[in-house]
Amino acid sequence: MKKSRFLSTLFFLFLFVGLRAEVFAQESPVMYFCEKYGKNGEVGISDRFTTEYLTVVVKSDYAMKLKSVHVQLDMYNFKKDKFEYYKKFDYTLEPDMKYVYFSKNDDSDMNFEEAGFYRVFLLDDDETVASAIVEIIN
Repeated sequence: MKKSRFLSTLFFLFLFVGLRAEVFAQESPVMYFCEKYGKNGEVGISDRFTTEYLTVVVKSDYAMKLKSVHVQLDMYNFKKDKFEYYKKFDYTLEPDMKYVYFSKNDDSDMNFEEAGFYRVFLLDDDETVASAIVEIIN
């Protein structure tokens, strides 16, 4: 009897705590990829593309408070079984931005020239804000 009462109390305690907890689908910025950003927004969202120029999108539920950032690409080296630095681009943002996209401009080409797996980072003072992996095929 004592054991069943203890288990019942424990069950209701977990149920109560579970009902009071707030669940957030996203606590940090999310990165994803698209072919381009057009007049109606993102075009061709995916995690697999052919070798081409891509657009990197970062979305957050809150102002990211970023000013000077870098988008860094690391390519997976199958022979060494690790990601290696590929290239990096600098961008300037407004601190109140919750949504930003990075695409080809005068200072950065955002060209994924070789087939393979890339780990892409949005960096602020070399600290990771968001990251994602994209596959590039021929």
